[in-house]
Amino acid sequence: MKQNTSHTPQQSKRLASQRIDPACLMRIKSLELRAKSVVEGTWKGLHRSPYHGFSVEFTEYREYTPGDDPRHIDWKLAARSNQHFIKRFEEETNLCCHMLLDLSTSMQFHSLGYSKSDYAKTLVATFAYFLSTQRDASGLIIFDEQVESVVPARFTRGQLRRILIELERPPQGSHTNVVSPLKHAVETIKKRGLVVLISDLMSPLDELNTHLGYLRAKGHEVALFQILDPAEIHLNFNETAIFEDLETGDRIALNPKAAQASYRQQLNQHLEEIQSICRKQGVHYHKLTTDTPLEAGLSDFLADRAA
Repeated sequence: MKQNTSHTPQQSKRLASQRIDPACLMRIKSLELRAKSVVEGTWKGLHRSPYHGFSVEFTEYREYTPGDDPRHIDWKLAARSNQHFIKRFEEETNLCCHMLLDLSTSMQFHSLGYSKSDYAKTLVATFAYFLSTQRDASGLIIFDEQVESVVPARFTRGQLRRILIELERPPQGSHTNVVSPLKHAVETIKKRGLVVLISDLMSPLDELNTHLGYLRAKGHEVALFQILDPAEIHLNFNETAIFEDLETGDRIALNPKAAQASYRQQLNQHLEEIQSICRKQGVHYHKLTTDTPLEAGLSDFLADRAA
């Protein structure tokens, strides 16, 4: 179902004023309360909200057959047509969403008082909370250099709690290897659905195109959220310092002002390569810095998906 995702200037201004500053959001210790704050504080009450974009309350009619629940018969239609039809609801057409979360050491970087992993965990929790309200199945794969934990996608009463428990576990690994969870997803996810990869992608991209292609070839819709700290974008440090690679431990003395132009050029090439891969494979790409309100990033994704 397509929804009207455009807003008047007044509506856009109102929505922007309702967005929660990530610094304030991260002060809430409970991941579930963070997710609830984003979903309920901003999404409810929107006229024909574009956020109702995962499952559909009603899709179509099918002819009644003996054994069907008569409560699902559309009696108004029966009165007009003298025929009995069953409404098909989201229980028969719900989406299966698998979230692949990078918790490698590079995701622990922060310049704002909270890390990329804090932001990414909140993003996953918000997705899971929202999916539960839509009666959609959600699952989680946590990875670093390998797959560390898996919560199979389900729609059950306790599924949100299971995902939140996994998100609270401290990270174990070091390096980023996005190939490992993508391979796992290709091999284990049988039902077509939505696969959401959440990572800083601070790693070589040699096999990213191939494995995203495998997922797309199996009929999955794929979205990629790249999470970056603003300091990684701008390298806006004022003094020469020792910079350490969080994953390899390598150190280098660097004058940020002198290196800024070269750094930004290399970073832009890396980002352009990621975007080129996503365009080629038909993958939704969204770059989020950790100072971006989560509502803004998610609304862009859901509006993109609805379109």
